[in-house]
Amino acid sequence: MKRKLMDQNMGSEIRCAIEELSVMVKVKGAILVPAAEHGGGDHAHEAAHIPTRPFLSLCSLLLQVLDKIGPTMAVLSQDIHQNIRRLETKHESDPSTYSNMVEMLKNEATEGIARNVTSCSRAFVWLTRSLDFTVALLQNLVRDPGQNMQQAVEESYNITLKPWHRWISSAASKVALMLVPDNETFISSLMAKDENYDNLKLEIENLVSLLVPYLEEIHSILRFYHLDRLKSN
Repeated sequence: MKRKLMDQNMGSEIRCAIEELSVMVKVKGAILVPAAEHGGGDHAHEAAHIPTRPFLSLCSLLLQVLDKIGPTMAVLSQDIHQNIRRLETKHESDPSTYSNMVEMLKNEATEGIARNVTSCSRAFVWLTRSLDFTVALLQNLVRDPGQNMQQAVEESYNITLKPWHRWISSAASKVALMLVPDNETFISSLMAKDENYDNLKLEIENLVSLLVPYLEEIHSILRFYHLDRLKSN
C-alpha cells in the first residue's frame, strides 16, 4: 500500500492520499450510487461500489498522518490498524467478490452479523469515522493555522467520534489530549522535503475537496445498511 513511494518521499502522506483518492473517484464503477436515497430502491443500490484496496490504502496513509500527533492517537491508531487488517483478511479470502466493499456489507446484512463485534461492517464504520476525524482536523488547521493543536484535536473528536463512543472511551480520549504536539510541529511533520506551508495548505484543501463528497456517499451507504448509528461496545 504505497510503502515504496512513502519510503522515497517521507512526509508526503497528503500527496499520496490525493493520488489514491483520485484513482478511487476516477476508476470506472468507483463512484458510489446511494440509490436508496434517490428513490432507486434496492436493485438500483446494487450499483454502489467502494473499491476495497484503494479505500484501505487511503486509510493506511491517513493513519500515518494521525500517528504524527503522537501518543494521543495511540488507541485510535491501533483500532484503525486492526480494522484495516480485518478488511484486508476478508478481501484476501475472495479477492474477486470482495473487491467491492459493499459486498462485505451486503453479505453480513444478509447473514445478520453486521453488528457483531468482529464484523467487517463494524470495521468499515469505524474506518469511515476515522476518516471523518482526519478531515475535520485538517480543515480546522487550514482554516485557523494559529489554532491551538489540542483545541483542534478536541473539536474534531467531539464532532466526529465522541457521539459514538461510550463514556470510558471518551474519558480516555480526554486524558490523551494533554499529549498533543504544538500545531507548528504537526504541520511541519506533514510537509515533504521540497515543500512549504502554502503548498501544503493547497494540498490539504485539494484532499479535503475530494474526500468530503466521497465520505458523504459512503455515509449514505451506511444509512442504507442501518449502520450509521452504530456505537462502540
